[in-house]
Amino acid sequence: MSYDENQDHTQPRRNGRGNLTIVIAALVPTALAGWLVWQAMSGPDETEPPKVLPLPSQSTTAGKPGPAPTPSAATPSAPAGSPTAASTAPTGLPGPLAGKVVVVDPGHNPRNFQHTSEINKLVDIGTNRKECDTTGTSTNAGYTEAEFTLDVSHRLRTLLEKQGATVKFTYDNDRTFGPCVDERAQIGNKAKADAVISIHADGSATGNRGFHLILPALVKGGAADTAKIVGPSRDLGERIAGKFVRATGSAPSNYVGGGTGLDVRADLGGLNLSTVPKVFIECGNMRDPKDAALLTSSNWRQKAAQGMADGISSYLDR
Repeated sequence: MSYDENQDHTQPRRNGRGNLTIVIAALVPTALAGWLVWQAMSGPDETEPPKVLPLPSQSTTAGKPGPAPTPSAATPSAPAGSPTAASTAPTGLPGPLAGKVVVVDPGHNPRNFQHTSEINKLVDIGTNRKECDTTGTSTNAGYTEAEFTLDVSHRLRTLLEKQGATVKFTYDNDRTFGPCVDERAQIGNKAKADAVISIHADGSATGNRGFHLILPALVKGGAADTAKIVGPSRDLGERIAGKFVRATGSAPSNYVGGGTGLDVRADLGGLNLSTVPKVFIECGNMRDPKDAALLTSSNWRQKAAQGMADGISSYLDR
């Protein structure tokens, strides 16, 4: 949906909060210049009808009204508490990312809406307590964020493994719900990941368009201490933002980050509890028809994965 992690994605995000964007001046002209060049050289992206999951009669989205996902009959189920760090073995392939570990965190779980009591339970995020997770958002036509994030995550894994990276998932459609946001952070930490990316799509108001990267704020409290990852995470986020513009042609968000494509937050457990460089990416706004047309395009999702892979590679191979 964000992902929220745990935020209402049906409402526009506010600008100007104290913990919001610390702008690196060079990012804006570089990103926007790349977007303008792409627009001049490329026509509109061809969309294809996505596989749309049927909607239940009532939404059970935690913290945000709207359609909630229904899993397809072919979707595998696993007992709660089953292993969540679905991962690939080291590829053994030669490449610039050989020996590097990347953790990919697909936002939400398609079956969270069937387990609202579990995902509404509060977990410690260092500074306070928040819900375990949310159901995510969807397009107005019912294409869910959880389906989107898994699809893009699989594409990203393939691209990174071709460069020799070892890629681990926080989950890969192998759980009945979750994992909770604190566990998602722990999976990256235990893997000693060189980089972690949490993939989402937003659920804001019509007219709010574009992508943004969410970076960890300087947080110290309870189990949270981001002092060592703030700088590296910003570097990772800036590189992904620049490459994402070039690969997709999408502009930075027009409603978050002041045109930079960067936002800094201290209220997300997935960032607060991370001890390794980590960012969230909101790939677009599922509730805006123009952004939804991109997010439901297989061609565009491949470009989105390519932009993320290019940014991660630039960060790890620097």
